[in-house]
Amino acid sequence: DDTRAAVLARFDGSALLLHCVADARAHKSAHEVSLMRYTYALSSAAHVAVMRAARPGMMEYQLEALFLHHTYTHGGARLPSYTPICASGPNGAVLHYGHAGRPNARQIGAGDMLLLDMGCEYACYASDITNSFPASGRFTPDQRIVYEAVLAAQLAVVGAMRPGVEWPRMHRLAERTMLAKLAAAGLVAGDLDEMLEHDIGAVFMPHGLGHLIGIDTHDVGGYLPGHPPRSNRPGLRRLRTARTLEEGMVITVEPGLYFVDALLDEALAEPARARFLVREQLARFRGTGGVRIEDGVLVTADGALSLAACPRSVDEVEAVMAGGEWPPTVDRVPELRRTWHRLPPPRGAVGA
Repeated sequence: DDTRAAVLARFDGSALLLHCVADARAHKSAHEVSLMRYTYALSSAAHVAVMRAARPGMMEYQLEALFLHHTYTHGGARLPSYTPICASGPNGAVLHYGHAGRPNARQIGAGDMLLLDMGCEYACYASDITNSFPASGRFTPDQRIVYEAVLAAQLAVVGAMRPGVEWPRMHRLAERTMLAKLAAAGLVAGDLDEMLEHDIGAVFMPHGLGHLIGIDTHDVGGYLPGHPPRSNRPGLRRLRTARTLEEGMVITVEPGLYFVDALLDEALAEPARARFLVREQLARFRGTGGVRIEDGVLVTADGALSLAACPRSVDEVEAVMAGGEWPPTVDRVPELRRTWHRLPPPRGAVGA
């Protein structure tokens, strides 16, 4: 009720200090990495618990509730890093679905793909994971086409990441990989270089490949003086950073494929872009939503490794949903260099 306003503190060098702090947050110390390994281990375990429980007929918000319960009960993480996204069916094409206007309120259908983007926060450090899987527990042929295209992009990017690599190049690599898979399935046609020149990748992935993460989910340090500016190209302009990767950075890798009517209609109405799109084949994917796979990835001296430990291959996803053990005895996706953890039981638990 006080009408007085605080005066913003300024002093000589305040802008420089801001930039120095922001750059420091872009590089993680060994202690910070240890904290983030914990948040990612806890979030990974919660995602697996939700995958095992998910069934057609449930409400989306029930999956959110299960995740929040698991991370608090089993790891003391009181808050999520951001508003959870629990999207089923067509809602998977809404990038930040789950907010107050669309509050994870749809009933899950038997033929739906689920896209769950959730992460917990612990000791002020965030995690950010997205899993996509079929509500039925088994991928249909069309669901598998889309899922494996996104997974191929995830593996290509993580395999190419290392210090000195420019992040926009990784975005383009993800687009190229997914378009190649869509072409093999007959959904798009033409020369891949020409598709990229005409920004066809942005028709299917209208967001950036990933963002710095740490004390904030979308952490600072993305566009600082002395680093590359934001692109104005479709898709690339959605990147939250255009920096060159450096050892100690933690950045999300989150390729996705979505079937958004507005974007498809716009592209199909432009002859220069429509020639790459196979209208008849794309028609059967309209209304199915989308697929995103997201892990937090630590840049190391010799490459990169995933801090998350979620099912990623089709076989892993289907096995976990059928009640199979996790972590698995055989790593079917060693390219991700996933971080495996077995969390201790919470203090005070019965039998602990």
